[in-house]
Formats: sequence, C-alpha cells, structure tokens
Amino acid sequence: MTQAITPLRQRMIDDMRMRKLAPKTQSAYLLHVRRLAAFLGRPPDTATGEDLRSLQLHLVEQGFTSSALNVTITGLKFFFDVTVHHPELMARMHPVPVPRKLPEVLSRDEAARLIASACSPKYRAALSVAYGAGLRASEVVGLKVTDVDSGRMVLRVEQGKGHKDRYAMLSPALLDCLRAWWRTARAEGKILHGGWLFPGQNPVDPLGVRQLNRAIHAAADLARIDKRVSMHILRHSFATHLLEQKVDIRVIQTLLGHKRLDTTALYAQVATDLLRPGRHRPAARSDQPARHLAAGIGGAMEHPGLEVADIFRAHGP
Repeated sequence: MTQAITPLRQRMIDDMRMRKLAPKTQSAYLLHVRRLAAFLGRPPDTATGEDLRSLQLHLVEQGFTSSALNVTITGLKFFFDVTVHHPELMARMHPVPVPRKLPEVLSRDEAARLIASACSPKYRAALSVAYGAGLRASEVVGLKVTDVDSGRMVLRVEQGKGHKDRYAMLSPALLDCLRAWWRTARAEGKILHGGWLFPGQNPVDPLGVRQLNRAIHAAADLARIDKRVSMHILRHSFATHLLEQKVDIRVIQTLLGHKRLDTTALYAQVATDLLRPGRHRPAARSDQPARHLAAGIGGAMEHPGLEVADIFRAHGP
C-alpha cells in the first residue's frame, strides 16, 4: 500500500517544483528532511535550533564526510527557509570546509587501453565521448542522435550540470567512432530514428549511468589499470591533456561547462607536461583553427601505440 504524502511533504515538493529544481535535487532534499524527522522522532517542522545543532554533531559522529554534511545542510536550509519560513533556525548548523583533492588522471596510453578494453562497441563509443569531449557520465547517456552536429563539428549537451546547455568539441576521429557505432546499432535495430545515441536494452530508454559505470570498471580490470577508475577520470584526463597541449585554460573552462575558473585551474597541478623542464609547445591562440584529436580515439582501438589524447592546441569558444 502506498503511504499517503503528508501536507508538509507535499508543500515542500510543490516549493521545489515551482522553482524547477532537478529531480535528483528534489529527492536528495526530501531524504535530508526524512533523516531529520527520524533523528527527532517527530515532525521535522517542530525542530529547534538546538535540535539542528545536535543533528550535525550526530552526523559527524556517524562519519559523514564534509561534502555529505554540506549537502545535508543545503537541503535542510531549503526546508526551513522556503517551506516552513523559519530561516533563523539554520544559524545553528554550520557548513564545513571540504578538503580539495587533486583529480586523478590517466596517461594517454592508459586512456587508449581503457577504451579498447570496453566490452562492446556501444561502451567503447560511450567512453570515447567521455574522454574525447570531456562529458560527465549523465551527459554521455543523455545524448541523442540529433545532438551530433557534424556540420559544425560539435556535440550539443542539453541541460548539463546547472541546467545549462553547451557545446562540446567533436573531433574528426570521434565523429568516425560515433558513425561506426551508429551504423552498427541501426543495422541491429538498437537505435531509433532521432533517438538516444546510447540506448538501454529498450531503445526507447537511454543507457543508465550505473550500467556505464559497471562497464568502465570492467574495462579497467581488463586493461589492468591500477588507479581508481570512474567515468569522471576520463573527464579529468580530457582537461589535463588539453592543458598539457597549451590550450588556453578559459577555453577548457568553456568546454567543461565550469562556472568557476578556479575549478578548471586545479588541472594545472596535475598536468605533468607543464612540469617537465625544457618542454615547450606553442601557446594556444584563440584565433587559430581547432586542432582535434590527432591520432583519434577510434583509431587507437586498432593502433594502441598512437597518442590518443594529442588533442588540439587551440579551440575558439
């Protein structure tokens, strides 16, 4: 039997819907409020400032990370600020600093081996997009066939993080890889006209992020890569290899869809080519034509010795 939604919960849902919060954000905020109610043993709108302070101490004792604490505070802040109109209560909860860790990246050879080790053409193409265009996992599975613009050589990323559309780079090699996947999938009836570029078992549905994560973990095991591999490591590698090619950091910021430049600047600390004495490449100029994946991700499947990430040196926004 479905449990009835309380008026308070419905009000919060309505508050989030009218502000067009993402479904994942809505689910997370509701989870944080449920956690508060469970801690109190009574309705969450009866909480006092001291209750909220006690909750934060409890979560710290439970081993919550700084990031987990902060997202909990953000969800409760919405509840008390917007839904119950008692913003003053949140003064007793305090966001905590989040240690900033350097992103782990793959070498060019590791990226080539990882992609070549994917279990099927679909997953090889999906990993190629994540690395060759720097997309997040959710953005990869959200691509449709119509998002591939071969005329302008870009990928349209609809409603990426922060509800923002943007364009990502599409190299000739990546386009060849996607065309090969499209021809195979169309012949097998796996891709619908104008449908998902990477469909799930039912072509009406997109491939799931969990499935993509399982595929990359399996590929990492097969390729014997001794790093903590995730879909995001391909995005990190894309940005780092661009920086090593002397691409302007503001261009990389645009390609990644970063709101803040200092987020992109973190890759400068892991770009090993920049730290090697005597190594010099021409600086990027915004008026130069784009120089895309020189060897090509698709070609690296057959020629693993090629530099997969010899990515263009300049790219206009």
